[in-house]
Amino acid sequence: MNKARLLDMVQEDLTDIEIALKENLAPQIDLVARVTGHILFAGGKRLRPLLMVLCARLCGYCGEDVKPFATIMEYLHTATLLHDDLVDEAVVRRGKPAAHCRFGNSTAVLVGDFLLARSLSIAAAAGRIEIIKIMADITENMSQGEIQQLIGKGRLDLTEDEYMEVIRCKTAVLIQGGCRVGAIFANATPEKEQALATYGHHLGMAFQMADDLLDYTADTAVLGKAVGTDLREGKMTLPLIVALEKAEKADAGLMRTIIKNRDFSDNDFSQLLCLMKKYGGIDYTRRQAAGHIISAKNALASFSPCESKTVLLQIAEFALSRKS
Repeated sequence: MNKARLLDMVQEDLTDIEIALKENLAPQIDLVARVTGHILFAGGKRLRPLLMVLCARLCGYCGEDVKPFATIMEYLHTATLLHDDLVDEAVVRRGKPAAHCRFGNSTAVLVGDFLLARSLSIAAAAGRIEIIKIMADITENMSQGEIQQLIGKGRLDLTEDEYMEVIRCKTAVLIQGGCRVGAIFANATPEKEQALATYGHHLGMAFQMADDLLDYTADTAVLGKAVGTDLREGKMTLPLIVALEKAEKADAGLMRTIIKNRDFSDNDFSQLLCLMKKYGGIDYTRRQAAGHIISAKNALASFSPCESKTVLLQIAEFALSRKS
């Protein structure tokens, strides 16, 4: 199945989610509407709410109420983007100026808070304590992940284990939570809920590793931000961690010099990329991500064949092959 066919299969769901995002937002202040319009409706993939819808359907849910409810995942995700861009001093998001650059730091923080509160309000309206607990756990984990990443900024001795814990908290827990809440929404058995949580965890881990690879290998115009952004922000991601650990002394010294210079040139970046490839950082990260994709797909083995399962399997496949 190609990407066009996959998108065609989920287009109705994506359209309904897009409508629900606008209808559920209900901002009372014009500034909130303008900021959310700038980032929330700037071309996001809607992966997280889509996963919730698909997982609910895979567990036998046939209604439409899950689509507006699934907006909780996109609101929460967007809130973290607003806050993360400010912390990271990022200047571009989805091919547009980051919200804090356009509207100011205070506005970006407060609108992020609004989106977080909106997400939790919608979740609470369901009256399901287990869903509220999952959302609280997600929020806590994501905050911890951001703090851990902030503490590790610029640390050249960051370990693979530390990196894995950061991406688990920052990315995987939200995707995992969306899948789990979809199962709960459908009143699935504990076994099915756990299977979909496992799928979401491994998909989230692979998704972030693929994202970190794109920071070194993607085209700027396609990615929507400059390549090398993570490096300029002092983030040590897996391709770089592995290559630096394996590099010979002279090459390791050159790599450290480039990493420490936030104003590195295009030639410096090209040199660094060559060394990362030479010492296997790129290939190792791809293999690790591919392993998580296999685990994600295996987690769906107990579910009977159906269109939702097919789409979930294809989403896992495309997590590695995406260009942005």
